[in-house]
Amino acid sequence: GLARQCVVFNCSDQIDYKMMGKLYSGVVSAGAWVCLDEFNRISIEVLSVVAQQVLEIRQALLQGLTEFVFESRHLKVKNTCGIFITMNPGYAGRAELPDNLKVLFRPVAMMVPDYALIAEIMLYAEGFGTAKELSPKFTKLFSLSSEQLSKQDHYDFGMRAVKSVLVMAGGLKRTDPEGVEAVLMIRAMRDSNVPKFLSHDLPLFFAIVNDLF
Repeated sequence: GLARQCVVFNCSDQIDYKMMGKLYSGVVSAGAWVCLDEFNRISIEVLSVVAQQVLEIRQALLQGLTEFVFESRHLKVKNTCGIFITMNPGYAGRAELPDNLKVLFRPVAMMVPDYALIAEIMLYAEGFGTAKELSPKFTKLFSLSSEQLSKQDHYDFGMRAVKSVLVMAGGLKRTDPEGVEAVLMIRAMRDSNVPKFLSHDLPLFFAIVNDLF
């Protein structure tokens, strides 16, 4: 009774209403939670049908039913089930949620994660003894780069990029356990970022690295 099964499902424009129906059937029957990541990548036509599916599940829960007919199948209902969605509204190729679907979900405020703390923990996990000193410099480098370098579609200074650099730094640390950790960190940042930067951004990037390290 201490745990709840939670399924994270990555949505795309290839998903149809039948796939969503099967997913919801399993969630309702198991009493699990499902997180539909980037929900608004699903096409608007499918979202309109999904709204009806979610409404049927919600009505069954509100009525306290133990079983109901969903997508022409008799299903048992466990009232611990839950449906959560995440969205990136400003991205290209994302659909606006239909109003009849929007009203079925309650918005939740999100906060920006503490990148320095995440970096510190990951660096400790990768074997860095000076993680507490390196993590603020590392996150400051990403912050300054995102603000001062030119804006390009292929530049990424988000959490995925942070994680990939930290994993690369861990690999370098295992290859050279006795190496200076600050130098290994700089190598990881250089190797993962320099190939994607435009030539006019490189001097500024190296200047930021020199200032911080």
